[in-house]
Amino acid sequence: MKTQASCCQDLRIIPIPLDDEIKSGDSVTDKILGGMKDQNLAFIAGDILVVKHKIVSKAEGQIVDLAKIRPSAASRAWARHYRLDARVIELALAQSRRVVRRKQGVLITETRHGLICANSGVDVSNVDGGPHALLLPKDPDRSAAEVHRELKKRLHLSIPVIITDSFGRPWREGLTEVAIGVAGMKPLEDYRGRRDPRGYKLRASVDAVADELACAAGLVCGKLARTPACIIRGFKYRAGRGSARELIRPATNDLFR
Repeated sequence: MKTQASCCQDLRIIPIPLDDEIKSGDSVTDKILGGMKDQNLAFIAGDILVVKHKIVSKAEGQIVDLAKIRPSAASRAWARHYRLDARVIELALAQSRRVVRRKQGVLITETRHGLICANSGVDVSNVDGGPHALLLPKDPDRSAAEVHRELKKRLHLSIPVIITDSFGRPWREGLTEVAIGVAGMKPLEDYRGRRDPRGYKLRASVDAVADELACAAGLVCGKLARTPACIIRGFKYRAGRGSARELIRPATNDLFR
């Protein structure tokens, strides 16, 4: 896919399809480089790697056998009322730091990572058809950093890595991708203090570029496309140490908390 970037250069989003299923203990880096070899793809300087969290979670063994989950009476009652799986509800609560909203069959939680999402990110789609659920990586920033380091070691290139998940949004329908793990780049671009083309001094503009790149990747890494990763080429990112934690708004600045 090609589009036109704001800096008037080509921005490319190059899918990396994978034929093999990811299993616990697999190397995400090996799988991605293998998939690229199958497609005659190679990284070049300036590329960014975007990876869906599910292959990271699978490789890290973040899979739970739902048959071993014993839901509480409250979870069973809630699930029965809304025709949900009580085991998934119980698992989501166990993975949460707090419940943000619980209404009309929707459970919004704050995860241990500080992310606000449905069911603590617990998912049963694209796992094994229902018997098992997949959790978020324990530390997505660390997972991104490990892939970043391995790519640098093997290729002698510093390739930023973004790990993504699909989130819903308040006041907006549909899901979009967000960055839950970042390594090798700054996740935010601060325009405050700069002047626009008419000379106006910007006062509040801070772009979540890692989230924007995650959304761009979502256009080719669809849920049914067997394409859990892609290369973004042509985006002028700011290299350096960065993390997805920087994208989480502190409670003191959050007007909705």
